Amino acid sequence: MRLLVTGGAGFIGANFVQHVLATHPEDEVVTFDLLTYAGNLANLEPVMTDPRHRFVRADVADADAVKAVVEGVDAIVHLAAESHVDRSIADATVFLRTNVVGTQVLLDAARRAKVGRFLQVSTDEVYGSLGPTGAFAEEHPLQPNSPYAASKAAADLLVRAAHRTYGLDALITRCSNNYGPYQFPEKLIPLFVTNALADEPLPLYGDGCQVRDWIHVVDHCRALDVVLRRGRAGEIYNVGGGNEHRNIDVARRILATLGKPATLLRHVADRPGHDRRYAIDASKTTRELGWAPREPFAAGIAATIAWYRAHRPWWEAVKSGAYRDYYERTYGARLRAASAEGRP
Repeated sequence: MRLLVTGGAGFIGANFVQHVLATHPEDEVVTFDLLTYAGNLANLEPVMTDPRHRFVRADVADADAVKAVVEGVDAIVHLAAESHVDRSIADATVFLRTNVVGTQVLLDAARRAKVGRFLQVSTDEVYGSLGPTGAFAEEHPLQPNSPYAASKAAADLLVRAAHRTYGLDALITRCSNNYGPYQFPEKLIPLFVTNALADEPLPLYGDGCQVRDWIHVVDHCRALDVVLRRGRAGEIYNVGGGNEHRNIDVARRILATLGKPATLLRHVADRPGHDRRYAIDASKTTRELGWAPREPFAAGIAATIAWYRAHRPWWEAVKSGAYRDYYERTYGARLRAASAEGRP
C-alpha cells in the first residue's frame, strides 16, 4: 500500500509514519506537512533515510500541492490539523483554514484521483463534555465547545458528506487524549514534564479536576492502522485508552516521578468553555476489529517522562523562540496573578 499521511511531522503523525514503516515492510509512505510550529522534521529522523519514505512540505489547503501528491496514492490518512484549544480561543482563523478548508481540499483531490480509502483522524472533543458518568459512543451527538472542536466536527461532517454524496471510501476515528514521545509541549503532559525538568511552574487550569481518558500514542497508531486496513467504509470508530485521570493527579504523578516539589504546581485561571470530562467507549472498535489498548497508564507515563528526560535537546529547541511568546500570552498573566494571590 502507498499511503499519504498528512501532518506526518507532528506528534501523532510522526509516530504513525514510524509505526507503518516498521510493521508493514511492503508499504510506502509519503509524509505531507507544512512544518508549522508543531511540525518538526526531527520527529521523522528515524525514517528520513528509509527508501520507502518521502517527505513533501506543503499546505493541505493548497489545492495544487495536494493534487500533485495524491496521484498514485492508495489511501490517505488525514492527521494534519491545528489542534490546541487555547490557540483556537485566541484566534480561530487558521483552524478553519487547515481543519475545514484543508479537509475539503483533500476530499476533492482524493475523489478525483480515485484514492482507494480516506481515513479522517478526529477527536473525542467533537462530542463536547460529559457528566460524572457515562462515555462517548459513536452515536453521541456532536456538541463541540471550543473553536478547535467545532472545526474538527465540521471536518468530520465533510468526510461523512463525501462518503454519502460521492461514494468515497471514507472512515472517521475519534480518539481520547494522547501522550508519548514527540508531543509538542503546549499539551498538558509534555508541558508539565518539561516545565518540571526546568524547575518552572506547572500552570494547572482551575481546580485541576477535569478528567481525561489517556491513551499512549503507540496504541492510537495501532488503532489507526487496523481501522485503515479493516474498517467498514462510512463508519466511525472510537479509540480510547480506558485510563481516566484528573489533570491534577497527572501533574502530581509527574512531579513525584521526577522528584520535584509539589510547590511547582500552580492553579491558574481556567480557560473559557473548558470541558469537564471526556471518556471513550471503544467497544465497537474492539468488537469489530479486535483492537484494544495495551499500554497501562502507569507504565506509559513513566516511559514518556523518561523519554523527555533523555531528549532534553529536542524539547529545549522546540520551546525556544515563538513558543516562548505563545507561553507568555497564554500563561504569563495567569501565573503572575496566582503568585500575587498566594495560590498554590
